[in-house]
Amino acid sequence: MTLAVLVGVVAGLAAFALAWGLHQGSQLLVGRVSDLGGSETLRFSWALLLLPAAGAVFAGLTVRLFVGRVGGQGTDAMVHAFHQKDGRLGLRGASVKAAASIGTIASGGSAGPEGPSAALGAAVGSSLGGLVGITPRERRVLLIAGCAAAVGAIFGCPLGGALFASSVLYRRPEFEGSSLVSAFVASAVGYTTFSQISGRAARVLHHADGLEFGGAEELPLYVVLGVACGLMAIFFSLCLRGGEQFFSRLRFVPSGLRPGLGGLATGAIACLLPQVMDGEYRVVQGTFDGSFFGAAGAPADWLPWAGLLLLVAIAKCVATGSTLGSGAPGGVLGPSLVIGGYVGAAVGAAISAVAPGTVEEPLRQALIPVGMAGVFAAAMRTPIAAMAMVMEMTDSFGLIVPLMLTTMTAYGVGTRFGLIDAQTRSSADSPAHAGDALVSLLERHQVADVMDRRWPTEARPTTPLGAVLRSLDTGAQPTVPVLDADRLIGVISIDELQHALEEPEVPSIVLSVDVAVPPKALLEPRDSLYEAVHLFQAHGAEALPVVSRRPDGRYLGMLSRTAVFKRLQQSMEALRSGFAREHAALVSSSEVVHLVGALSAADTRGVDRIAVRHEQIGRSLRELDFRRQQGAEVLAVQTATGAVFHPPDPERPLAAGDVLLVVHADAACTPPVA
Repeated sequence: MTLAVLVGVVAGLAAFALAWGLHQGSQLLVGRVSDLGGSETLRFSWALLLLPAAGAVFAGLTVRLFVGRVGGQGTDAMVHAFHQKDGRLGLRGASVKAAASIGTIASGGSAGPEGPSAALGAAVGSSLGGLVGITPRERRVLLIAGCAAAVGAIFGCPLGGALFASSVLYRRPEFEGSSLVSAFVASAVGYTTFSQISGRAARVLHHADGLEFGGAEELPLYVVLGVACGLMAIFFSLCLRGGEQFFSRLRFVPSGLRPGLGGLATGAIACLLPQVMDGEYRVVQGTFDGSFFGAAGAPADWLPWAGLLLLVAIAKCVATGSTLGSGAPGGVLGPSLVIGGYVGAAVGAAISAVAPGTVEEPLRQALIPVGMAGVFAAAMRTPIAAMAMVMEMTDSFGLIVPLMLTTMTAYGVGTRFGLIDAQTRSSADSPAHAGDALVSLLERHQVADVMDRRWPTEARPTTPLGAVLRSLDTGAQPTVPVLDADRLIGVISIDELQHALEEPEVPSIVLSVDVAVPPKALLEPRDSLYEAVHLFQAHGAEALPVVSRRPDGRYLGMLSRTAVFKRLQQSMEALRSGFAREHAALVSSSEVVHLVGALSAADTRGVDRIAVRHEQIGRSLRELDFRRQQGAEVLAVQTATGAVFHPPDPERPLAAGDVLLVVHADAACTPPVA
């Protein structure tokens, strides 16, 4: 939770910096050459033609210089990092691309800053996770939290930002449940940080708070809008993919210069329809409040306006495909919303032209935010998040019913297409969830459920080492807790035994307290088995002490890898019984066996007792060259009378009845055991 708050603050600051930079840059550059919120068309100027190319070249070369490669959408990079890179997303690359995207958009390139902002927020979470040394699973949570904070801040939608970041990972409407809490916290903090600095929450569309659903007679119109949004999302996807394929074939052009060609194509389109250069939703706002149609407001003849709005939507798709497909830094989240607003406005104008009087002004206005959600839902494959985001960023909470209908219709039409290549079909197809069944089982049980409260071998500080050796079970991988009353003094493992016996001069009586070392880690009864397995792997331990509380609590028992493995076997057998009842065809499936591979012993050395064979009697360990010939190291020699020699005298002849206590490097190669 603390990390999520910190991620939210930093991501909110980054989102504000991007939004401020874009606003200032747009006024300085593209705002001087065209009125991007107006309806003017067919105006050629060299500034309109060349400015997007110049900005794209500058941005592309910047990315090439500092990152090494151009191209790649911010949201797609975040999703790829989640599924394929253990949540690792470089902060340097995301920062450079986010800053360079301002150059692209401020000079008239058709892209949005929200995608790079989302990637930057995700990189903040990932990098913070790397600094504190958390697990890949936890790093993925912070990756999503950072994305949620940035999207919630720059769009002004804390709820939608959290839902978007948690669902954009998959093509199906599915949420990354383990990250929802952190995503909600980070998004709320990021939104608040942005609002506090800017003095207001970010809004994509103003004055939509009074819109409401009119009744059942409007539902068919929203279904038509959903179909139109789905089809436009498909066209948008084809334009983006086509642009990427086209520019990738231009191998004779350096990759750092290809964005210039895409910018030139965008500039040519802008000479016909300057509205494609708008990166701050001015045209969408103009269609909503009527200023786009002139001083008179609602026109008498809607048909030309319907055609113009449809052309602008199509041109925006092509221009965005040219800009981003050529490798210029930028995102697709903003253009998806803008295109959806154009589609909603075009549908309203078209129906007003075909059937005058059927579309009242409130309904015509309502079609615009609903259309924004429709294209966004289909293009991103996030219908639930799209509803929440548009309601928040436009204050149109009264449109929940049409939003539900249109987004789901658009998603159904365009679900086979999408703008995020890295999405997997569902969580079951993600490498990040390959071990979910095992993790669920481990998290279900606590250490208290599995721990051994009567560990077979325990010692007191004054216990002679010889007595400890005599008490070890054959085949065991010893971890002996040394206790003073109910306090844990230390542990003795094979490493300590070997180290003690390798000393050139070992006293005849060595006590347990002389050999014991502090435990590698401690467990508490309330810890989950997932946490325990993580500590086993991190420290290479075979067993860990369990205490009432860290760091010096009362000793309660031990937890071993073997005990955890047995509990998993029991749980999986219960699951197999359930499979047999519900899915007979899966009973013979062996995939679950591979899930428990991480619990196999990290240290395969075992302690064994080997009786001296007849041919070895009278010969010393040195003569037998026992270590090299048998692949084992003798810890001690126990005589027929029960005496223990430790360390063993390599020159002493072995006698009948002697038993060797040995450590094998590989338990699979154990010689015959007495």
